[in-house]
Amino acid sequence: MSGSTRPRARESSTWTTRRWLRVGAAVALTVLTLLGVTGAWMLEQTQSISTNLVDVKSPALSTSFRLESALLNQETGIRGYGVTGTPAFLAPYRQGLTDQATYTARLTELLHGDAAGLKDLKAVKDAADTWQTRIARPIAAAPAGTPSPLTTERAAEGKKAFDALRSTLSSQQQRLRTERAQAVENLSATMVLRNWLFTAIAVVIAALTVLVFEGLRRGITVPLDQLGAQARAVAGGDFDHPITPTGPADLRRLSGEIDFMRRRLVRELAFTEEARLRLDAQAADLQRSNAELEQFAYVASHDLQEPLRKVSSFTQLLQRRYGGQLDDRADQYIDYAVDGANRMQTLINDLLDFSRVGRVHHEPQSVDLDSVLERTLSSLSVSIEETGASITHDPLPHLAADPTQMGMLWQNLIGNAIKFHRPDHAPEIHIAAVREDALWRFTITDNGIGIAPEYAEKVFVIFQRLHTKDAYKGSGIGLAMCKKIVEFHGGTISVDPGYRDGARIIFTLADEPPKAVGPSTMPEASRADTDAAL
Repeated sequence: MSGSTRPRARESSTWTTRRWLRVGAAVALTVLTLLGVTGAWMLEQTQSISTNLVDVKSPALSTSFRLESALLNQETGIRGYGVTGTPAFLAPYRQGLTDQATYTARLTELLHGDAAGLKDLKAVKDAADTWQTRIARPIAAAPAGTPSPLTTERAAEGKKAFDALRSTLSSQQQRLRTERAQAVENLSATMVLRNWLFTAIAVVIAALTVLVFEGLRRGITVPLDQLGAQARAVAGGDFDHPITPTGPADLRRLSGEIDFMRRRLVRELAFTEEARLRLDAQAADLQRSNAELEQFAYVASHDLQEPLRKVSSFTQLLQRRYGGQLDDRADQYIDYAVDGANRMQTLINDLLDFSRVGRVHHEPQSVDLDSVLERTLSSLSVSIEETGASITHDPLPHLAADPTQMGMLWQNLIGNAIKFHRPDHAPEIHIAAVREDALWRFTITDNGIGIAPEYAEKVFVIFQRLHTKDAYKGSGIGLAMCKKIVEFHGGTISVDPGYRDGARIIFTLADEPPKAVGPSTMPEASRADTDAAL
């Protein structure tokens, strides 16, 4: 017994939700169909018995009473006419004959298929024919006005014949009463059975409904709720919470797949966490290394100032004191030394400025770029006057920025536009500003020598020069510093490669610098001491 139950349990445990629903729906439909067929049959039986009672049994009994009344009317009329000879007594007789024919035909119709009923009706008709043949018709045929002698002569025979007729009527009516009472009893019993049957159908339907809902609850709702709760626990961060398979085979398979995904996610998270820790360690090392390199470059540049200042001072002193007293080659060597010292001084100053961007800065404040531009143009007034430069600009916005760095940005961009002009053309420079979503887009357009498209990225790399120092002075740091300032303020900078009539530099700035911008990585005291020394 137990051995046969286990394989059946294993077989049912492999059923999917769809199979359970199909089997449950098939069983429910079968039960409902059987109940419906049974109920329909019971209703049909009740209707058949009720119809037979209403349309056959009761009308047959009442028609039999009417037939008896018609025969009694005939007997009364014939007896009165035979005793008195008065023709008025024949009217009930003749009406009784008509009614007899009508009721006999009606009974024949109602008792169709009822052999016993038709047999009783035939006995009544035969008894009526005997009485009418022997008594009624001869007396009715006698002349009116005088009593019929047949009335006296056949009185005993007539009484006997009509009593026999009444006896057959009584037998017929008794049978009809019995059949009607039986039909009423059958109808009552059928109605009771029908009521019990429909009560049982209602109970079965209710029980089936409860079973369906309970099956859905246990087989689908509860497993889904458990799966959802476990999935929510995992989604809430408890990745070690296991997913327990429950319910039909497909739900268990789904639970297994979700648990597999959870385990894989745990592995991925562990790997990611390990990678993040390594990345954080590398980022910390890189940040520390960058800070040390920045401070080293800053301090190294500062430390170069003093020996360079001595070299520059003594070479200039040598030039002033012994200039013209030595030969031409010595004067040339002295000029080379003075020029090299000056260029080294400029390069160190540029390096210091470059290292300060993003490292030494003031808190962002509201900056009027128009005012900053005017101060920049004032500082560049000598170059502007010498080259005859024409500089125009659109209205410039107010931004939250570092005002010193904004001045350095304009100084380098406009200074480059003036420096790299065409020898036979005065510089024409225009500065435009347009709002684009959350950023301001600035363009500085000039009619200078331009920048070839293949160098559009290279010009923003530190110490990258496109010309020799003899053609154009400079350290190759200016545009790299502009890129660092713009990116420090949350923007981008690039060269427009499609512009061919000169150079066009495009850069964007945000209304406020990014929140990630923080204070200098260099210690405050060290920074103050170093800047004071400079």
